[in-house]
Amino acid sequence: MSFIEIDSLLKVVVAGLIVGAGLPALFALGVRLAAGRTTPAAVDADGAQLTPSGDVVTVERPTIARLIAGGVCFLVVVLAVAGGIVFLANGGH
Repeated sequence: MSFIEIDSLLKVVVAGLIVGAGLPALFALGVRLAAGRTTPAAVDADGAQLTPSGDVVTVERPTIARLIAGGVCFLVVVLAVAGGIVFLANGGH
């Protein structure tokens, strides 16, 4: 007699991996893509900033392609969350 339905268990594990690890990773990727890049700079450079580690850097704005890719990542996360809310509101079946 089997008390564990392997098929159902695999569905829950796969869904948990996608939602529990995949969406946060996709959100983090979107943040990384939308962030500016830092490059080392001289202390007297235009726009130079001091980091908490004591390095002097300048921050370059992200390219349009990176902003679009970051926006797509955020859009997928928002759609997944909205889809989950609609799924649960409709009874979760």
